[in-house]
Amino acid sequence: METVKITMMRYFKKVFFYSVAISLSSMGHNVYAQEINKNSADADIKERIYEANKVKVLNYSFKDFDALFFEFSDKKASKSIILSKEEFYNYTIKIGIFSDRLAALYPEEKDIAQQNKEKWFAESYEQYLLSKETQKK
Repeated sequence: METVKITMMRYFKKVFFYSVAISLSSMGHNVYAQEINKNSADADIKERIYEANKVKVLNYSFKDFDALFFEFSDKKASKSIILSKEEFYNYTIKIGIFSDRLAALYPEEKDIAQQNKEKWFAESYEQYLLSKETQKK
């Protein structure tokens, strides 16, 4: 039991590290929302994706999350792939939702999970497109 808990904590830290790394690699956003920012031009699409995926993502296994996270990382890093707004927010909102699952599994890490969720929900499609322009240079 204790080894499972230690293994899960290591996994949580790994997921957190990857989340921070991807956030920092996307040209450093300084916007942190408590929830989906209702004043954002993309708030409706984010809210729709959140409502459509909340229950499903909360039941993701770590393997499911890894697949989602690395698929997004690969597509975001690819110079030849430009995600649509819907695709981009589908990834970022799902990754943010998974933070709620981690908070439930690891209550002592609840604050970190909440901060991580806020960062993912604050991701901007416009910033993503700007980062793609920078990649082309």
